[in-house]
Amino acid sequence: MLVTTKSGRKLILPTPEEDARINAGIAADPDTYELSDAEFKRLRSVGRPRAEVTKERITIRLSPEVLRPFRNSGEGWQTRMDAALADWLKTHSPKTGKRRPQRAAD
Repeated sequence: MLVTTKSGRKLILPTPEEDARINAGIAADPDTYELSDAEFKRLRSVGRPRAEVTKERITIRLSPEVLRPFRNSGEGWQTRMDAALADWLKTHSPKTGKRRPQRAAD
């Protein structure tokens, strides 16, 4: 059976007869079974845990000479770029781009 999704993708779904044969094959497999509701509730999600503070996804245009060194530095380059910007903010004003005056050490 051919189904078209809202996005226009075409999916071929099994007919009721094919679906019955698939389910019969699953039922006949001793290593496969359907989880009970209690077992299903005990499942835990896998992957990275949700962060308490999430970052915001944006689109930004950067010059190649700024972007290339970060990308070439390998995995985690976005995190390092975020850290470099955070470090810049410690000494510069984002409004003017000028360096903030240094405070005298206590």
